[in-house]
Amino acid sequence: MKPRIPPPIVTLIAAALMWALHRWAPMSVCFTAPWNLLGVLPALAGIATAAAAVRRFRRAQTTTNPLNPSKASHLVTDGVFRFSRNPMYLGLTLFLTGWAIWLGTASPWFIVPLFVIFITVAQIRPEEQALGQIFGEEYADYRRHVSRWIGRAS
Repeated sequence: MKPRIPPPIVTLIAAALMWALHRWAPMSVCFTAPWNLLGVLPALAGIATAAAAVRRFRRAQTTTNPLNPSKASHLVTDGVFRFSRNPMYLGLTLFLTGWAIWLGTASPWFIVPLFVIFITVAQIRPEEQALGQIFGEEYADYRRHVSRWIGRAS
């Protein structure tokens, strides 16, 4: 893979853009206090999901580096990977969703789908290609049974 911006950095950039839109172009208010505090729930769920994915990678003694998937030594398909082929990115998306709720205005919501599109195109697709080359039919079978983002494919 070509050198890329690490996904956690992309997430921080997205969060900063969300804050800037909220601050300087807030549009309408969606969530007011105390309702905006509900944003903590998806944010914590996202952190927990991403952390569970990292634990599964470490247990399998394979790389957690999203910039170099060619170093993967094992295809992890258990734990949170039974429900998402990309639980780390799902977790980051849930975190941004919680942040949008916390901010409370409509304008930050424009960034969440842009984040999903960017991560899919710039990170997930190249990773999928690399994993397909490394793990062949095992990865193809996994792709048939588990969705890219969430849910069982079959």
